[in-house]
Amino acid sequence: ATVSEPAQKCCAENIQPFLTSILEELMGPVSSGFTEVRSLFDKEVNEIIQDFQKTNDITKLKENVDQLMNLPFNSMKMEPCYLKVNLLQELLQDLKSRFKVYHMDFVIQRTQNFMQELMENAVYTFEQLFSPSRQADSAKVATTIEKVKLRVLK
Repeated sequence: ATVSEPAQKCCAENIQPFLTSILEELMGPVSSGFTEVRSLFDKEVNEIIQDFQKTNDITKLKENVDQLMNLPFNSMKMEPCYLKVNLLQELLQDLKSRFKVYHMDFVIQRTQNFMQELMENAVYTFEQLFSPSRQADSAKVATTIEKVKLRVLK
C-alpha cells in the first residue's frame, strides 16, 4: 500500500507517455525479423516445388520435405532472420539509459526464440497439411504444395 501510489504516479508520469513511441521503435526490427522468417519459408518451399517439377521424383520430394522440417534448427539459414532482430541492440541501449531497462540480450534472445518457434510451427503445419497429398497424382503434387504453402503463410 505504501509503494503502490508512488509507483503508479512514477509510471504515469515517466513511462506511460513514452510507451507508444517505444513500442513503435521496437516493432520495426521485430517485424522485419518475422517478415524474414516468412520469406525464408516461402523461398524454401518454392525450391521444393521447383526441384519436384524438374525431377518428378517422389523420393527426392520426401527428402526435401524432411529437410524443410529441420529448417528452424538450421542456424545458417535462420541467421538472416536473427540478424534483423539484432538491430534491437541499438534501440535497447537508448531505453537502458532513459528507463534503466536491463537484460537487453534477453529481449533479443527471446525474440529470436519466438522466430524459431514460428518457423517450427510453419514447417510442422506444412508437413501435416501436405502429408496426406504425397501419394497423390504426381501431376498435382506441385500445385498441392503451392496451395499448402499459401495456406501456411496465411
